Amino acid sequence: MVHAVQSGKSIEGIVPVMLTPFDDSGAIDYAGLERLIEWYLQHGTDALFAVAQSSEMQFLSLSERYQLARFVVDCVAGRVPVVVSGHISHALDAQVEELTVAAESGAQGIVLVTNRLDPHRQGSATFLENLKQLLSRLPSDVPLGLYECPAPYRRLLSDDELKACIDTGRFVMLKDVSCDLETVKRRVELARGSSLKILNANAAIAWDAMKAGSAGFNGVFTNFHPDLYQWLRTRSATAPALAEELSAFLVVAAVSEALGYPALAKMYHQRIGTFQSIRCRAIDYDVRERFWALDAVLDKIVAGTEQFRARIAAL
Repeated sequence: MVHAVQSGKSIEGIVPVMLTPFDDSGAIDYAGLERLIEWYLQHGTDALFAVAQSSEMQFLSLSERYQLARFVVDCVAGRVPVVVSGHISHALDAQVEELTVAAESGAQGIVLVTNRLDPHRQGSATFLENLKQLLSRLPSDVPLGLYECPAPYRRLLSDDELKACIDTGRFVMLKDVSCDLETVKRRVELARGSSLKILNANAAIAWDAMKAGSAGFNGVFTNFHPDLYQWLRTRSATAPALAEELSAFLVVAAVSEALGYPALAKMYHQRIGTFQSIRCRAIDYDVRERFWALDAVLDKIVAGTEQFRARIAAL
């Protein structure tokens, strides 16, 4: 059964892009996934984004994408909204199938990947025609999102394309991967008064984007410390000096994304007992061998995270 977004449960705030735990054989570890979901919810998340790039969606079968999405929806049980993508195919018919399957999971929204609407980089006319075709074939009662996924290429929306999506009245979120504060500001203005929320995904501009009207944060380091981003979003005015320090720490910590993510995030969750394995399908090399002193980097991220949590708790 497909559910519309409930009143008061729009897709905004701190929205982790979910990891997918695998066991050492490469199968999805559903016990680890359940522990991960509870960890997200205990650390101040407002919604969850399942079957995204961080979930290694390009390396999951259609059946696995459905089972993963359905498990998350069932486990969350309405405590926060869940949106789901898994939009990875080139051919339009295959895209309709995978997005329909995502909707059948019961998620509160399905998320379209912008580069799939223009897979051969042909431009706006192709994007808008493919959008029109998809919207005509997807369930009309399912709220939609947009995701400027970097893989296989980062396809940013033009202002006119974003306006066209807003004008359909069907979109409730954009995961903004522009990594540019001025672009975020412009998009916030374009979406003002509509149902669409702009969720910045770049840690370097996270706090500035929040102050500029971004409806939340949807970056990969929600897999380490979503509660710190939540405090920055909702409570930073209570301690401006601490907020400045925290913002700087979050930016520097997030630079380590280049050091074997998502395996790096799985290393963190293995440390705290969420995951048994750091196995990835998206990474076929030994991250510790490639990135020297990776555990030492993680030590500092963990220490800094705990220090800021303690300082916030002491306020």
